Amino acid sequence: MMDYPLLMRTLLLRAARYFPKKEILSIFPDEIFRYTYGDYFKRTCQLANALKSLGIKKGDRVASIALNNHRHLELYFGVPCMGAVLHTANFRLPPQHLVYILNHAEDKVLFIDEDLLIIADMIKDQLKTVKHFVVLSQSGKLPNTTLSPVYLYDDWISQFSDEYDFPEDLDEKDPAMMCYTSATTGDPKGVVYTHRSIVLHSYAGAVTFGTFESDCALHIVPMFHANAWGMPFISVGMGIKQILPGRETLNMEKICRVIADEKVTVTCGVPTIWMMLYDYLEKGGWHDFSTLRVIASGGSACPLSLMRGLNEKYNFPIRQAYGGTETSPLATAALEKSYMTNLSPDQLYSVRNSAGLPALGVDMKVMNTVTGREVKNDGTEMGEIYLKGPWIADAYYKDPERSRQSFVDGWFHTGDMGTLDEEGYLRIVDRTKDLVKSGGEWISSVDLENMIMAHPKVLEAAIIGVPDPKWQEVPFGCIVVQQGETLTAAELQEFLKDKVKASYWIPKQYAFISALPKTSVMKFDKKGLRQMYANGQLK
Repeated sequence: MMDYPLLMRTLLLRAARYFPKKEILSIFPDEIFRYTYGDYFKRTCQLANALKSLGIKKGDRVASIALNNHRHLELYFGVPCMGAVLHTANFRLPPQHLVYILNHAEDKVLFIDEDLLIIADMIKDQLKTVKHFVVLSQSGKLPNTTLSPVYLYDDWISQFSDEYDFPEDLDEKDPAMMCYTSATTGDPKGVVYTHRSIVLHSYAGAVTFGTFESDCALHIVPMFHANAWGMPFISVGMGIKQILPGRETLNMEKICRVIADEKVTVTCGVPTIWMMLYDYLEKGGWHDFSTLRVIASGGSACPLSLMRGLNEKYNFPIRQAYGGTETSPLATAALEKSYMTNLSPDQLYSVRNSAGLPALGVDMKVMNTVTGREVKNDGTEMGEIYLKGPWIADAYYKDPERSRQSFVDGWFHTGDMGTLDEEGYLRIVDRTKDLVKSGGEWISSVDLENMIMAHPKVLEAAIIGVPDPKWQEVPFGCIVVQQGETLTAAELQEFLKDKVKASYWIPKQYAFISALPKTSVMKFDKKGLRQMYANGQLK
């Protein structure tokens, strides 16, 4: 067999050669920008030439602080295909963490969306290695800024040839992209993706979700969040029409209009987005989801009540997937097996609401860390999830101590606890640090949150463990009530009586608050909630 390297250029060249007429759309507040893969390829070549003019070479890191738009997508291939490494920086991180990751990665060029320019202006004096700034602007004008030297992206790349001979002699194990974790504890941890890992992850993602050239993909997941879950790579390689919603990601009216007008078939998002969508629909928001075929939810557990409500009321069929920054991110996906044709609705939703089965190419085991053995497939015994595979990281970037803690004997120790049922489906019980241990018994905050969010008056719910003199720790409920509704602790306790596994699961105390704090990737910030409780702010 040929020793043919798995390079990202193969995905890019396939789109340019065979699908040059297919469209890429960027959604802006006042317009929809459209161009083709043919146009995209030419601008990607111009970008590569422009970077070369700055002296950017193989292995150099280039960072982006950008929204989901076509210019950012050009960076996705223009940077790694020339041999450099694109670091998609999470601009929602606190400034000190953003400075840390840009310095830790040793980025030489920083691309910034004009809407996010204030962030770069604020931190520029703390950046140790950035030598050039490039502004991604739809207005065609360079905004006022203190950055220097600074270039306007479109004007800058237009000076260079739209032909570029992307190198074939890169090693498939060369770095191509970088992301950092969202840092719930300590400094963010860097994960480096190789050409090989990205190409193989793209193949597996296409197989897992059954994508085709005829699909239309709406990229709701931020492009800094594990590379938008790899969907842009799959889309380019397969010549799929792509829609990048930019600032309009949270505008549910516009999102629904785009889904209908552009006949979107594939999209992904975190549960917080689907909660916003459900709220919009429940208020009578216009929609037409008749073309939607694949909807993946990940990042955190999707409440079963939300999944059922969206599907049964609005024909919006969500399935869960599981992974993380370290897994590129696809590790498992909840797809029912072909012989599961006689499942009841409850059984079907149970499958779709699980974390699913390992993606083709991923090896998984769930280890009882007390006995040192793999858990039984009984849906009850709980253990830590270990993963390995060709797109699973084997270390954190320049972080040997934390690498030793998480990557052991060829396995990535996720820190997530789960169970396996008799069919092999994984169900996430909780993060190790979020489990509540009350009187020696474990309580899954995820399961309890799902039960509470099934209450019609509850919009969001988060459970944290708080100290208790008798039981050491007890669950504490942080509740956001639906707009216009009122709810009491007694009502919730009565509602939970027939749903919990045991009476000690039912929280005795609740804080009814206006909003739950979120992390930079839209997960419930339980570390923040625990701190608020310790400070006496949750009553």
